[in-house]
Amino acid sequence: MDYLTLKLLHILASVIVAGTGTGIAFFMFMANRSNNPQAIYITTQHVILGDWLFTTPAVIIQIITGVLLMNKQGYSFSSPWFYWVMGLFVFIGLCWLPVLRIQYRLRELAAQQVESNEVTPAFKALMRSWTLLGVPAFMAILAIFWLMVFKPFGLG
Repeated sequence: MDYLTLKLLHILASVIVAGTGTGIAFFMFMANRSNNPQAIYITTQHVILGDWLFTTPAVIIQIITGVLLMNKQGYSFSSPWFYWVMGLFVFIGLCWLPVLRIQYRLRELAAQQVESNEVTPAFKALMRSWTLLGVPAFMAILAIFWLMVFKPFGLG
């Protein structure tokens, strides 16, 4: 695959990761804020589906195209720039994996809340954890965008 096609796929995948993450965060925040158990339940179902349909494949594409672009450009896998990018990428993953587990638990709690028609303190507490993991992960995504554009560290 040629360089420009790889770069396009890499950029599109990054847009999907950032866009889906932002959209998921917004809709989860708004559903939680509504205190409407039915809205919360439907949103948690869609958030899980969105992560499987969009975020997961985009992350896989990011990894593959990133490695291929590094090779095509002759960038070193031992450069400071690469270490920063990979460190942030791993950090994001370490935040995202618990978020995925939390989303399934939130969906279970939301299903119970539909029956009782009451949003529980346990749900609210878990939403706080979900948010506390999501905010630094999103900041790290922005940092990776900055690293990709400005490449402030050596690449060789």
